[in-house]
Amino acid sequence: MSNDLTKDEFDALGQISRKEHRGRPSACVARNTKRLTGLKFLEYTRDGQLALTEKGKQILFIYRCIEALRSLNADPHVAIDADVAIFLGRKGHIVAKEAGEGFEITQRGRESLADIDAQSH
Repeated sequence: MSNDLTKDEFDALGQISRKEHRGRPSACVARNTKRLTGLKFLEYTRDGQLALTEKGKQILFIYRCIEALRSLNADPHVAIDADVAIFLGRKGHIVAKEAGEGFEITQRGRESLADIDAQSH
C-alpha cells in the first residue's frame, strides 16, 4: 500500500482538519475514509467523529508547505498561511521581500520544489 495521496484525499484531510464534516460527512470525506484510516491519517474519536491523527496532521502540513512553494513559484504575490511561512522561512525556502509584503522563494526552495516534482513524475 502506497502513502502517495491524491488531491481528493488531501481535500478530505483538509475538510476534517477544518471540522467541516460535523454531522454527515461530505462525499469527499466518505469516499476517502477507509483508505485514510488504513494509512493511520484518520481515526474515529470516542463520540464517533473523524479526526486527524498526528501522522495525518504532519502529512497535511507538508502538503500545505509544498502547495505554498508552488503558489509562490507561480505568483510571488500570493498570500500564504502564517504557520507555513514561518516553517518555510526557518528552513530557508522563502524570504520576506525587501520591498513590500509577501515572500520570495529562495534558490534552496526552488531546488527542493524541483526535487519534489521530479519524484512525483
